[in-house]
Amino acid sequence: MRNLKHWLDMPPVWLAVLAGAAFALDRAVPGLGFGLGWTHGLGNALIVFGFGLMGLAMWEFRRARTSVIPREVPTSFLKTGIYRLTRNPIYLGDAMILAGLVLRWDVLPALVVVPIFVWLITKRFIRGEEAGLLARFGDDYSQWAARVRRWV
Repeated sequence: MRNLKHWLDMPPVWLAVLAGAAFALDRAVPGLGFGLGWTHGLGNALIVFGFGLMGLAMWEFRRARTSVIPREVPTSFLKTGIYRLTRNPIYLGDAMILAGLVLRWDVLPALVVVPIFVWLITKRFIRGEEAGLLARFGDDYSQWAARVRRWV
C-alpha cells in the first residue's frame, strides 16, 4: 500500500486530477466559457509547447543518464540545454498543458487550477528536490539557482 501511495503522489497524477477537476467543472456547470475563438488555438499552442518543454528536459535527463523520477537521489546535476532557462521545465510544461486544456475546453474560471498546481508541485516536490540538489552539489547548485528562475 505504501508503494501505491508513493506512485499516486506524482506530478502527472496531480496534473490529471486537476485537469479532471477543470473538465468536471465544465460538465457540471456548462456555459462557464466565454466562447472566444482564440482560446482554442492558444490552448492547443500551450499544450504543444508544454510537451515540447518536457521533451527537451527528458533529452537532458537521458543525456546525463539520470532518473527523471521525483524524490530519487540525483546522480547528475542538469544545467545545460533547457535547464539554462528554467530550473523545472517538466513542471512548467505540466502547468502549460493544464492551462492549455482549460483554454481549449473554454472553461476559463477553471484557470484557477493552474496556480493551485504550481503551489502544490512547489510544496510537494520542488522544495525537496532543491534541498537534495543543494546537499549533493553545494555551491555549484547555489550559483546556478541564483541565475536560473524556478519556473519562468
